[in-house]
Amino acid sequence: MLDLNSIKKAYERVQSVVHRTPFSYAPILSQMCGYEVYLKKENLQRTGAFKLRGAFNKIASLVENGKQGGVVAASAGNHAQGVAFSAKHFGIDATIVMPESTPLTKVQGVKEFGARVILHGGNYDEAYAYAVEFAKENHYDFVHPFTDDEVMAGQGTVSLEMLEDVEDLDAMIVPVGGGGLISGMSVAAKTLKPEIKMIGVSAQGAPAMKNSYDAKQPLDTTSVRTIADGIAVRDTSPITLAYILKNVDGFESVCEDEIASAILFLLEKQKVLVEGAGAVGVAALLHGKLDLPKGSKVGVVLSGGNIDVTMLSLIIEKGLMKSARKMKLMVTLVDKPGALQSFTQILTEVGANIVQIGYDRTSIDLEFGDANVSVALETKGEEHQEQIRQKLKEGGFAFREEH
Repeated sequence: MLDLNSIKKAYERVQSVVHRTPFSYAPILSQMCGYEVYLKKENLQRTGAFKLRGAFNKIASLVENGKQGGVVAASAGNHAQGVAFSAKHFGIDATIVMPESTPLTKVQGVKEFGARVILHGGNYDEAYAYAVEFAKENHYDFVHPFTDDEVMAGQGTVSLEMLEDVEDLDAMIVPVGGGGLISGMSVAAKTLKPEIKMIGVSAQGAPAMKNSYDAKQPLDTTSVRTIADGIAVRDTSPITLAYILKNVDGFESVCEDEIASAILFLLEKQKVLVEGAGAVGVAALLHGKLDLPKGSKVGVVLSGGNIDVTMLSLIIEKGLMKSARKMKLMVTLVDKPGALQSFTQILTEVGANIVQIGYDRTSIDLEFGDANVSVALETKGEEHQEQIRQKLKEGGFAFREEH
């Protein structure tokens, strides 16, 4: 039974192992959106995400009940590390089934905690189906990432910490994928403070739970596609949906560009690194998705920080382009001595710094006697970029912008 008592019991189990992560005021974000915003930094949790809370509570409860034969989980990310860490803590075997496409860094991260990894299936759902069968055949206990009372109770401990730190919170903004986090958190928060607003946020590329909330019944989707891989859940759990329909006051979704801009904002302005799932609450704030009274005290859960470095570099690159701090041009020159120098001289005059340059005189797309120069520039905003365009046109250069 998921209730306040089970969540308090979970907290007794996990508090000696999990970090009590900071719940700190965010002045820049508060000023931008008109609320008093506090960030619950579960990205700083051991294993880098809140998932450790639920996994540890579940495995601790199994051990208390004398079950020490081993555990199995299916996950490509944070749940896998939470289960592996917890199993190692109690000295029991852990097997994690991950999709075959799982990045090597995530596989190694799980192995470092001593778990056995089986790569199976082309996606999470295939890995999950295999893991359930594997657990049955080998008489292991399966640790579900969200549809489990002990797991949800562990996740609910996030609310206990938030309300202890800021008693007069008006709202909690929580990322939603499978719904385990917001189920546990909403039970705790609504029991302690019935008037508090619980608002879920999902990615538009993984709309199952949002669609189900709107329709008031479980609706599955055929596929998911989002950079917020921590909440990329295809099918709706009737168990977590029931808690969400009972306790959640509002449900919003954010698109990929909004998630990416929130990741970049948190990195640049708050000095905090989060993964896509961890950024959706801030994305909803930044893009005006929440209808709360101005000045409300709002707690936002940054659920995890395990972002792939390649993805992060792509987000930074796109963010710089979108905010007019980087500009990419393809310029066609007459291939003769001094032509390149006259081009770079214009860039010098307008104070545009070259960060990358390439010279091509052999492309079959070129007229005889021409050359293409590809250049990436550091720029200082839209006005500066317009100045660059104007100067190049005045200098007679043919160019196109690349995005």
